[in-house]
Amino acid sequence: MYEDIILVCRDCGNEFTFTAGEQEFYTQQGFQNQPLSCKECRIARKNANRVPKEMHITTCARCGKEARVPFLPVEDRPVYCSECFAIMKEEG
Repeated sequence: MYEDIILVCRDCGNEFTFTAGEQEFYTQQGFQNQPLSCKECRIARKNANRVPKEMHITTCARCGKEARVPFLPVEDRPVYCSECFAIMKEEG
């Protein structure tokens, strides 16, 4: 029913493919218009409005290495680096 369509991005001017699967998804979601921008430009526009998270530096409670976290650490709660957090999550 649907066939891939080649469109031109209004932001960067590059051609992009509006796939049959994307067209079906748009129809299911009730969207009536084709996308005007390519996926990369849509993502860039979405991310442009985001405020970067303030990162805080602390020491990992497990290995002692530097850890950067997106929240203000509290003295009475342990904070872990990414590696230790992943290990602990796997261990349950």
